[in-house]
Amino acid sequence: MRSRSLVLSRLGALGAAALLTGLAAPATAAPDADGRSATVEELRLDRAAPKEILRRSGFDALAPELARALGKTRSYDQARRLVVREGRSLWRRAVDRAQGRGPAGGDVSRDDDRPLYWARLGMTRELRQWEPGRFSLGEGRRDRLIRALESASRGQDDVRLPQGRGHTKRILVTGFDPFTLDRDVRISNPSGATALALDGTTIRTAEGPARVEAVTFPVRWRDFTDGAVERALRPHLPRVDLFTTISQGRVGRFDVERTNGAWRGGFPDNENVSRRETVPVNDPASQPQWTSTTLPYKKIVAGGTGRFPVYDNTSVTEIPAGGTEPVVRPEGPTEGSTARAGGGGDYLSNEIAYRATLLRDRLGLRDRLPGGHVHTPVLQFGPGNTDPATGTVTDPGFVRNRLDIIAQVRGILRVAASES
Repeated sequence: MRSRSLVLSRLGALGAAALLTGLAAPATAAPDADGRSATVEELRLDRAAPKEILRRSGFDALAPELARALGKTRSYDQARRLVVREGRSLWRRAVDRAQGRGPAGGDVSRDDDRPLYWARLGMTRELRQWEPGRFSLGEGRRDRLIRALESASRGQDDVRLPQGRGHTKRILVTGFDPFTLDRDVRISNPSGATALALDGTTIRTAEGPARVEAVTFPVRWRDFTDGAVERALRPHLPRVDLFTTISQGRVGRFDVERTNGAWRGGFPDNENVSRRETVPVNDPASQPQWTSTTLPYKKIVAGGTGRFPVYDNTSVTEIPAGGTEPVVRPEGPTEGSTARAGGGGDYLSNEIAYRATLLRDRLGLRDRLPGGHVHTPVLQFGPGNTDPATGTVTDPGFVRNRLDIIAQVRGILRVAASES
């Protein structure tokens, strides 16, 4: 999830043309039957691929079930308890499915992150359309219900770290929703799939067991502006032994991003909104232009964790002190420079890394808490299934690639935890 230019260069000429075509005529919010606007993300639910993914995973019934349950509520408090419960249930159902527990619900592979994404959007659309019969619901209250559902269905209410500082290490990881959906609505995000596969699991390391807890985040500028990352991570960073934010990066490689920059480059998010500005944070007067990883990147690169090569990515783009034009610096930022792209670009993957590591530093944890960002390879469909106009929603190569990425992230965490 890198900068616009990086994303386009890694899609290739045909993929870039398709993406630019999608961005030239973006989906826009449109009124539902009752006149209330659906979001750009929710409108994509009406396309064939999301419907098929939901049907073939058994997640297609969840939004209608929520709508029926909402119709029986008698108060706002009851409605809020319901959406939190259903949000948590959705997250646990997705995690259980990914980890082989309970019914598969269909023939879409269990490792797939997309049923969770599309089911959540179906549920938020129901909440947006709902008009209670027994009490009034202003837009402020409705927004709070949607936010509660979002948080609960992303595992952010479900982080269960071992108590105390015993023999089990504690690892926190984050993933993202699928993105660039107007280029190809079939897209999956391996970072989100990894979060589902690893949440609540134990990794055996050279230093003993390590418990992994995972949360996910939307690909929306507004949520990051509103402090979603800090709200979700602040309670847990002081209690963990290692953290890494994870997103999808380049084709055919992993990158451990050495440096993160305080700049938004403007690439459109899942709502087709662009932002080009300094990353907005609390106390901007003390905001640094750059933050750095404290992950054991040398050990991770040399760790032999899977079939994809792993790189220590040191390159950034900066405006040098006293300069006016951006310059690429392969070895990292220079003194007094202004950020224009971190190692992970200038999109939301760079921003989550910047926010998480800035939070680490502001909490006084830099010297004792290993943390940073890992970019996974792009999750590619198999040969003969690359054209979104004619392709299927899944194929054996697509599943194999996702499983290999998940397994390699697990290996990277094993190495990192052994060194922390």
